[in-house]
Amino acid sequence: MAQWNLWHGCHKISPGCANCYVYRMDAKYQRDSSQVCKTSDFDLPARKNRFGEYKIPSGEVLYTCFTSDFFLEDADPWRPQAWEMMRRRQDLHFLFITKRIHRFYDAIPSDWGDGYENVTICCTTENQDRADFRLPIFLEAPIRHKQIVCEPLLGPIDLSRYLGGWIEGLVAGGESGEAARLCRFEWVLSLREQCAAAGVPFHFKQTGARFEKDGRIYRIPRKEQHKQAALAGIDWSWAPKKD
Repeated sequence: MAQWNLWHGCHKISPGCANCYVYRMDAKYQRDSSQVCKTSDFDLPARKNRFGEYKIPSGEVLYTCFTSDFFLEDADPWRPQAWEMMRRRQDLHFLFITKRIHRFYDAIPSDWGDGYENVTICCTTENQDRADFRLPIFLEAPIRHKQIVCEPLLGPIDLSRYLGGWIEGLVAGGESGEAARLCRFEWVLSLREQCAAAGVPFHFKQTGARFEKDGRIYRIPRKEQHKQAALAGIDWSWAPKKD
């Protein structure tokens, strides 16, 4: 998985941010995560080797800005350069996740139109309140590739009114870390059922550190959280029925 973390640091704005993994990682090195700065990889997609070839080869999906938020206010001066690199590298696909979809129209480039074909924007919805605030904005926004991310999943969410249409997938997962809040399997299954009813692919990414199933609470080590989610076998992808 190729990553492009072009700036680092963020500001907590909603319940899903409470135990942010970036803040946890930075705390180990006594680094202040609220201080936002460009990274040494800022120009990564534009870098070439000594033969004049791009170091990131064509066809890669580049997971973008995973140690910050691409729509963060602090990054407004740098974002036009980021869009320019995405525009230049039409042979790559850029995917980023945001809790700041309300800043969409302040952050897109002048030539955005109906969206860049090589950009996927994922909107996070950790609970019903944030779903009802962010998703109406998200659904109306001109974006060619849209996904919903319910991670960390902090409670039951009814997304039935928001699924279908242009939503290409939904990812759900619990919260990691020592202070992780509980994720219940029933919440995950409900999202899966909603996705299946709407014809939206569903992926159970991770259990989180505290996971409840059938009335029993499990403490799951970080290295096992993705594995246990996969073992649940509940991922769902739409496929046409055979005659």
